[in-house]
Amino acid sequence: MFEHEVNPENIKKAAFVVAIPSYNEADSIAFPVQQADKGIQSFFGDIESVIINCDNNSNDGTKEIFLGIKTNTPKIYISTEPGVKGKGRNFKNLFKKIVDLEAEGVVVVDADLKSITPKWIKHLGEPLFQDFGYVAPLYVRHKYDGTITNSIAYPLTRSLYGRRVRQPIGGDFGFCGKLAQVYLQSDTWSEAIANFGIDIWMTTLAMNENIPICQAFMGRPKIHRAKDPGADLGPMFRQVVGTIFDMMIKFYPFWSNVKWSKPTSIFGFGLGETEMPPPVKVNKETLFQKFKEGFNSCGHIWKKILQKETVNKLQEIRKMDKDQFDFPTNLWINVLIDFTVAYRDKLWIEDELLDSLIPIYLGKTLSYVKKTERMSIRDSEEFIEEECIQFEATKRLLLKHWNGSKPN
Repeated sequence: MFEHEVNPENIKKAAFVVAIPSYNEADSIAFPVQQADKGIQSFFGDIESVIINCDNNSNDGTKEIFLGIKTNTPKIYISTEPGVKGKGRNFKNLFKKIVDLEAEGVVVVDADLKSITPKWIKHLGEPLFQDFGYVAPLYVRHKYDGTITNSIAYPLTRSLYGRRVRQPIGGDFGFCGKLAQVYLQSDTWSEAIANFGIDIWMTTLAMNENIPICQAFMGRPKIHRAKDPGADLGPMFRQVVGTIFDMMIKFYPFWSNVKWSKPTSIFGFGLGETEMPPPVKVNKETLFQKFKEGFNSCGHIWKKILQKETVNKLQEIRKMDKDQFDFPTNLWINVLIDFTVAYRDKLWIEDELLDSLIPIYLGKTLSYVKKTERMSIRDSEEFIEEECIQFEATKRLLLKHWNGSKPN
């Protein structure tokens, strides 16, 4: 029988919450729950706390395993209705519960985390009791883990809103209880946000509400179920990028007046351990072929929404062989500018438009892989920082196109 909420200890109030969103995570959820419990007991022992599993009515026993884990911290299980999926819908349930509990601080961690330690709870939670309202994670990731973040979410968010938040869709973060009310009352909720668009939406709203933001060093690399960036992106790409574009439309009055980015406060000391993240295997041939195939499947869309010069440049790099392949950063910026304007002006069916960006993104990813394959993680980070500076330097070009120039 379906139960929306299971609250064995009848918890009515809690100042601190650790939340774990899930869908069919029976094989992985125990470890983050145990680490969260240790973190709460070690660093927040004098604060009323609870661990919440916000679930999509998993059918693999996630609920039973979560409730059966022995913890010193009380637990609450909440679920969407049967058949109702989406990470964002899990969060909507969570926001309501946070308001009910009158929580002051909330930490969220992924259910598939293999590298979480009790200190992650400390790093993400403590700033919330020290005048920060949103805490983004800062961890060492493999240079090919999180390519949507590296190529789109981080440089675009940074240049638009002027805040350097390295992991705006990190999956592990903290936010103050007051923000839960802001999220619930926002008029920007969409189907994309109800799914994988939720993380970038939460970060973007925090920036636009002028919430004090910091980044917290996690000490260890993020180890989770990393995927080859050339593997099927489908809905996740569409939902994240579509949400970024929707937020651009909504918050134009804010970002149109932002010129350069500012550093974001960092909580914690240095990168800590020098432990390296596990490798992420990339199939360069797949990236290359999917980029080239895009001309057949999406070329008609590109001709409609991209400027002629941009289409011509794409055709030029199409002719390169894999060894010489190079996708310049300024071309990538021009592509994104044209896509944002086309999305706003509804020049093509929304989902088809977003899907047509994928082959170009895979070409850009191939170029990034080739340029950084002999680089250390630190050097590849510097490469990404340099690309972000180029994004910021071309903000005037974005504004020019946004304020009236149509593709020729």
